[in-house]
Amino acid sequence: MKNLIRVALFAAVACTASKESGKGNDSIATSAGPGLQTTEAGSNGAGAGSTAPPPSAGSKWSYPPSRSENIEQDLHGEKIADPFRWLEDEKSPEVQDWMKAEDQLTRDYLSKISGRDALAKRFKELLYIDSISAPIRRGNRFFYMRTHADKDKAILYWREGEKGAEKVLLDPNSWSESGEVSLGSWVPSWDGKKVAFNQRPHANDESVMHVVDVGSGEWSKKDVIEGTKYGAASWTTDNRAFYYTWLPTDPALSPADRPGYQEVRLHRLGVDPKRDAVISPKTGDPTVFQGSAISRDGKYLFLVRAKLAAENEIWMKRPKVDRDFKLIAESKGAKYSFDYWNGQIYIATDEGAPNKRVFKLPAANPDRKNWKEIVAEEKSATLQSASIVGGRLVLQYLKNAATELKVTTLEGKPLRLIPLPDIGSVGAVKGLEDQDDAYFEFSSFIVPRQVYKTSMKGGGVTLWAKVDLPIDPSPYLTEQVWYPSRDGTRVSMFIVRRKDMQKDGSHPALLNGYGGFNIPSVPSFRSTIYPWLEAGGVFALANLRGGGEYGEAWHDAGRLHHKQNVFDDFIAAGEYLVKEKYTQPAKLAILGGSNGGLLVGAAMTQRPELFGAVVCSAPLLDMVRYHLYGGGKTWIPEYGNPDKPDDLKVLHAYSPYHHVKAGVRYPALLMMSPAHDDRVDTMHARKFIAAMQSAGSASALLRIETNAGHSGGDLVKKLVDSSADQYAFLFQVLGVKGASAPGPSAMAR
Repeated sequence: MKNLIRVALFAAVACTASKESGKGNDSIATSAGPGLQTTEAGSNGAGAGSTAPPPSAGSKWSYPPSRSENIEQDLHGEKIADPFRWLEDEKSPEVQDWMKAEDQLTRDYLSKISGRDALAKRFKELLYIDSISAPIRRGNRFFYMRTHADKDKAILYWREGEKGAEKVLLDPNSWSESGEVSLGSWVPSWDGKKVAFNQRPHANDESVMHVVDVGSGEWSKKDVIEGTKYGAASWTTDNRAFYYTWLPTDPALSPADRPGYQEVRLHRLGVDPKRDAVISPKTGDPTVFQGSAISRDGKYLFLVRAKLAAENEIWMKRPKVDRDFKLIAESKGAKYSFDYWNGQIYIATDEGAPNKRVFKLPAANPDRKNWKEIVAEEKSATLQSASIVGGRLVLQYLKNAATELKVTTLEGKPLRLIPLPDIGSVGAVKGLEDQDDAYFEFSSFIVPRQVYKTSMKGGGVTLWAKVDLPIDPSPYLTEQVWYPSRDGTRVSMFIVRRKDMQKDGSHPALLNGYGGFNIPSVPSFRSTIYPWLEAGGVFALANLRGGGEYGEAWHDAGRLHHKQNVFDDFIAAGEYLVKEKYTQPAKLAILGGSNGGLLVGAAMTQRPELFGAVVCSAPLLDMVRYHLYGGGKTWIPEYGNPDKPDDLKVLHAYSPYHHVKAGVRYPALLMMSPAHDDRVDTMHARKFIAAMQSAGSASALLRIETNAGHSGGDLVKKLVDSSADQYAFLFQVLGVKGASAPGPSAMAR
């Protein structure tokens, strides 16, 4: 099955973690992360300049006017004010003019910060690099992504045999002059002769699926499928058709309700997609996602229906024999993932085991009485995945939030650990069920992504491909600390710093977190924090409740009515960094995107005095109306339903937009927002900035990225530009020597 269900459903996760990786490091996708230079910096290309007062210290900005309306809605007996509701209408000329004015103000200011151009030069060195991903083998062909130091987008290549001549298959750099069209998911057929792939305009989730012939490089004119926002192909064993998830593109459908119209379809090559057979009809429930995968031998078709990170169920049928699907794993608050080989199904689940266990069952008779536990739950580690490679079961665990790889027989008998070079993280182990070779990518905070090859039978690990970056990791160390949250829960945090750093409270620190959707925050390489580390700064990543670091119990403790625990964990992380004298509040910056944007929004409104600066990207901030826009309804299993009185009470209690108060001295804020986001609606960023500015915040700036989706633009030049802006902002706000700019009064309009 090779993670096809996971690919299809993960594309539907609304608030994916902001994995700031840098081009060609721990993922192909890129989104920016800030850093800063301090007076302790060595020569990192940032240059020196005079220290200027931060924006929050001088006179106030002359912001573009944001009218406030007397809107007060009675919801379940609670009166809730919403003065900037007019900013929800993205298509309104008034809103468009407001956005342009806000963006212009921000960019004018950032462009005048001394040292910003030198920072951009350093980021070019770090982000325009040569790298290669772990390969996928189909037939005798190997497929992989490669980045180039002189190109903005990663390119899909293929080889005939592992050491054959490298050939370009898909080059997104050539798809549009502006670079606004991106490559989404891509799946080769089992014989390696075709690849089904998604094109994404503006780097958004919306996509169109195409099929390319590998040998000739020609795109099929007949196999063009619209509505594949959540669709990844699962090829049939004869390589002539594939299953996929389809979504209607009718603009009359409400974006919030549209996910409920998903269908699983079968497309046969050369047939008009409008005639594709519906294998599983729409559910009518926008909180439920559907995905499918057919077994490699073609005997079984699997259907997964999932409520994102909350629960899912697995159905199965024999395509040429059975009319209807049979339920084999019922959703009762548990999650199931699976692999299949030689008539046996292997299911990993947190049912009755928060850290997960593995069952084996016969596909011919999958009744629950025939489930046999072959891997028991481990109390000290959380199972992330179980897959079959080379006739072995590869178990990927998180132990203290770092990756551990174990190999067992197909009966679960332990064989060995796969050795890893450091405390870090591994992507999926890639290989086929009957092929001995397997490949995986490893990185840590100080080790760039490297690709390794291992033999499933013989063991041993060899370096297959590496990334060379203009960095020296030797002065730095990664430590893991544990600190108490507000309710006494012990929370872990990774801290990256210079080995010789003195804990005297003088150092700037950047705190990052996520805490949601069962997604773990792991020690992976982030090239854009290197200017920060080179300057003597501290980078910290907190493993908050709501994430997937410590099993389902950890996730449950940070969602729905327990969401405040996530914010308490993050605030406690900041308090720990101050108490242990890594930094001080005036030098403590926080960063978060998407669900992490909600995190930093809540943190700055609940404890404004603890932080000196905030960078918030593509966030959720109005939790009273989040379900009415974008993919909002799909996240109800994670956040709760504002239409229900009990849920609304909890959501309103922490909703950042509703807790902005006049007269409070908030930390300086840089809001990073795409011009249009088809996942998390940009109304959140607009309304929050308007509220902050109206409340008299001395520094609340909005930067808008055109031709970019929820994860930002995938052009390296956009990442360079946004990273330079974020760093320059933090330099200025924290009063770091090496960056200076006119005060806000000089920028007044």
